[in-house]
Amino acid sequence: MVGGGQGAFIGGVHRIAARLDGRFDLVAGALSSDPARAEASARELGLARSYSDFKEMAREEAARDDGIEAVAIVTPNHMHLPAARAFLDAGIHVICDKPLTATLAEAEELARVAEASNALFILTHTYAGYPMVREARRLVAEGALGEIRVVQVEYAQDWLARDETGKQAEWRTDPARSGAGGAVGDIGSHAAHLARYVSGCAIESVAAQLTAFVPGRRVDDDTQALLRLSGGARGMLWASQVAPGHDNDLRLRILGSEAGLDWSHADPNRLWLTRLGEPSQMLTRGGPGFEGAARVPAGHPEGYLEAFASLYADAADAIASGTMPDGLPGLSDGLDGMRFIAACIASSQADGAWTTCQGDDR
Repeated sequence: MVGGGQGAFIGGVHRIAARLDGRFDLVAGALSSDPARAEASARELGLARSYSDFKEMAREEAARDDGIEAVAIVTPNHMHLPAARAFLDAGIHVICDKPLTATLAEAEELARVAEASNALFILTHTYAGYPMVREARRLVAEGALGEIRVVQVEYAQDWLARDETGKQAEWRTDPARSGAGGAVGDIGSHAAHLARYVSGCAIESVAAQLTAFVPGRRVDDDTQALLRLSGGARGMLWASQVAPGHDNDLRLRILGSEAGLDWSHADPNRLWLTRLGEPSQMLTRGGPGFEGAARVPAGHPEGYLEAFASLYADAADAIASGTMPDGLPGLSDGLDGMRFIAACIASSQADGAWTTCQGDDR
């Protein structure tokens, strides 16, 4: 693991997810750019090998007979490219937190590095691991909704409604570390990926308004965007970190010519399917008609950590086989996400003008 030391949030989530199915052992890490914190963090986790520099870690682990097979990169966004490059160049598989990088130019450079490597690149868009999200994706792909017409997605939080301090708030609102996008990059990228992942539609262009409501904030904390999607579908996306009463509320609605789907992160084990002219039908994880994988019997809920673990299980399968399975987010998903972020920023700067998501070719 690179990053994820003392005081970090997402590193702990990755470690739990990686352990849940018994497919990974954490044996080495460069857990902080501060050598003392890196060593203290490694001692707390019982790591066999601790490094204060990820480049040294990549070199030494690649040279060992028992060196790591994969690395999880859980740093702030601006470090994704240099860390991923070091391990991809060393032939070590990379599992990276989203978004892909801090800027689109960095993302395109990372794509060139990854394509020249014999190692896999996996991106942890968590919500793609939920069983009912995957079930929704299957229903759309099988034509249960008919022609896709409307895609609506929203992701609302309130933790940045004031000028917060602390490690997470500091780097996520610092454009030098997060990139130029604030809410649009942090959670808007998740919302956009979920919309694309389930609907199967590319986001071709956006008309966006990005706002920094908190005085002095240097990145947006609220994003509102109209979407034009492939196949003629239209959509809306709202991502906000200044929405009182919303802890971590993600919701997706997809409407087709024959039926509609409605999924909410607040109730992730249920998916509502409404066929035109019929009563709404509640589909449940593990219930009648469910064709996905479930960890526990129906009625026993699965949540965020299990969804994250499903991505790690898929990553283990990918590493074992040398190929990326369908539905596991990777480099193309990351590029699409960075093109979406860049288009939203450009559109907002042009007073909401329609702006193409260049290269979004999912």
